[in-house]
Amino acid sequence: MALEHAEVLRAAHLARIDLSEHDASHYLDDIGRILAMVDQLQSLDTDGVAPLAHPLDATQRLRADEVTETDQRDSYQSVAPQVENGLYLVPRVVE
Repeated sequence: MALEHAEVLRAAHLARIDLSEHDASHYLDDIGRILAMVDQLQSLDTDGVAPLAHPLDATQRLRADEVTETDQRDSYQSVAPQVENGLYLVPRVVE
């Protein structure tokens, strides 16, 4: 796909990016190389290839779900303006 100088300037305008004429010609070359790479990738046969969520076949190691702190609710709520039955009371904001 061939890209023209005016198209780069128009895309920059739509994205609200202030782009000079010199920068536009620089980006024209970069975008052209990116589009050429995309065209090359589209020519590959990907039938039968399952999509991946992550390129590495690894699992995330998780820490054990254990309580590591003592209950400090009373000390946290001692400075709250209003508390009732262990809950913070806040002004109603939705009618």
